Amino acid sequence: MKTIFSQDQLLHAPRFEVSDGRLEPAKEIPTRAQMVLDRIHAVELGEVFEPNTFSLEPIKKVHDEGYLRFLEGFWEEWLAAGRKEEEAFPFVWPVRELRNDVVPEQIDGKLGYYSFDAGSPLGPNTWKAARKSADTALTGASLISGGERTAFALCRPPGHHAHNKFFGGYCFLNNAAIAAQSLLDSGAKKVSILDVDYHHGNGTQALFYDRADVQFLSIHADPKAEFPYFLGHADEKGIGAGEGFNHNYPLPLGTAWDTWSLALHQSLEQIKRYDPDVVIISLGMDPFEEDPISWFKLQSDDFLRLGQRLAALGKPTLFVMEGGYAVEDLGINCVNVLTAFEEG
Repeated sequence: MKTIFSQDQLLHAPRFEVSDGRLEPAKEIPTRAQMVLDRIHAVELGEVFEPNTFSLEPIKKVHDEGYLRFLEGFWEEWLAAGRKEEEAFPFVWPVRELRNDVVPEQIDGKLGYYSFDAGSPLGPNTWKAARKSADTALTGASLISGGERTAFALCRPPGHHAHNKFFGGYCFLNNAAIAAQSLLDSGAKKVSILDVDYHHGNGTQALFYDRADVQFLSIHADPKAEFPYFLGHADEKGIGAGEGFNHNYPLPLGTAWDTWSLALHQSLEQIKRYDPDVVIISLGMDPFEEDPISWFKLQSDDFLRLGQRLAALGKPTLFVMEGGYAVEDLGINCVNVLTAFEEG
């Protein structure tokens, strides 16, 4: 299996995050990607190469141009405002009765306008890393369009929480959505995105919620009890042309493989009925029992079973890295999925 990755993706290196009302050490750190890369080399999974460089055009098909300008120019604007902090956190948002149709001119207002949480600090290299992560996903999509059976886009920062024009959940550009749109533009008629991250892929759902050409499925912790809280319920089925093409499988905290695999079976049956040209797996490793910010109980061998079941679909498949924060085990668990898929 070919892996796409750039060292530029390590440049976004937050020191802190706001979590559960506290300032804590950041969880989404460069070491995550490095551990996966080290394991890929250790098991000789296959070639690892740099992503191609793409223009902003395929990203603009998923994200608002004003939002992209904000991300690209943020750090320069931050410094121009006289700010000395090494990373920036939003602290006010246009919620409920507040207006969201006017973009503030002041930098703190813009931070809130273009975000949905305080856990995703922006730093001097966030844009460069996020752009390269999107290039990684686009390169993976181009491999699949070119006839490869599978590829692994080792994306970091992750992407599935990023919406059309706001970031959050450690995500700035929605890599899986960008890859899906690229595949459609390259000739695919239908794409399925299966998100197995512990947290619901709220951004991906929102981006395709009214469309029939992308089926979205997510197995995740019940949003009544877990981030991102405000999307991911079972009754969210899509709207308009997208009605019936959105499938959420919210599960209780403490879920282990026996229950989790039932949701996986249901999601795979939905994919078979949809019969997509390509499957994208938003590959979150945080259902793992030792993950520091998650409450599922999957074990390392369960990720082998996941890879085997995905392979049984018999579809061209692009893996796009999402979450997973048990750094010491992250490479083992991630590569377990990939090697089992290859052997299947």
